[in-house]
Formats: sequence, structure tokens, C-alpha cells
Amino acid sequence: MFMKKGESRRVFEVGTWGGEFNEEFGPKPGDVVVKEHWAQSGFANTDLDFQLKQHVIEKIILVGLVANSCIESTGRYGMELGYHVTLVPDATAAFNQEGMVAAATNAPMFAHAILKTDELLAQLPKA
Repeated sequence: MFMKKGESRRVFEVGTWGGEFNEEFGPKPGDVVVKEHWAQSGFANTDLDFQLKQHVIEKIILVGLVANSCIESTGRYGMELGYHVTLVPDATAAFNQEGMVAAATNAPMFAHAILKTDELLAQLPKA
């Protein structure tokens, strides 16, 4: 029943507001864009792992939607593939508070680091 309910939302469907890149934050010329995924994990049925390995990337930072499904699934899969996973909870969202609580409860099982946005930005190299 839940899947049927979620199906009607289609919040990330191609051609909809939620399925398009924001102009300000979207890919820039020369950026690598991973092919679209089918379900929750950014790794399953995509070339994300291949692209990361091609660019010798060993750490991933997770932000965005949906905290208790897509973000968590991608984090778990990434951890199992050997990536260092950083989760930024104040830069994620869910459809309800229960989803955020579930994501926060599960995060220590897959994230090597759990940082606030300001903590992450302080650690990143200056451009």
C-alpha cells in the first residue's frame, strides 16, 4: 500500500520540478553526471561506483532527499563498497519527522562521519 501511495507522488520524475537540476546547483561544464537510478540507492543500477573509481574518489558526502530512503540506502551501499561516508543531517530532509528520526537512528551504522554543514565546510579545502 505504501508503495502505491508513493507512486502517485512521483516527486523525482524526469520532467517535473523535483526531477530537474536546480540551475544554481546543477552540473557545470566538465562535471560528471551519473545516470539516473531506479529506486533508493544512488549506486544500484547506475555507473556511480565506476565513475568514482575512475576519478580515484574514496570519500562520499551525502546530502539531499530522502533521508530515510535514498540517502540511507546510498550511504549503506557506499560503505559496503568501501567508501568513507560522511552524512550531513542538517542538509537532508524526509517527508515527515518520523523519517528524519529513523535516518538519525540508523546513520551510525553506515556513516564514518556525521557532521553539521558548518563543520563540513570548515574541513573542506578552500577554493
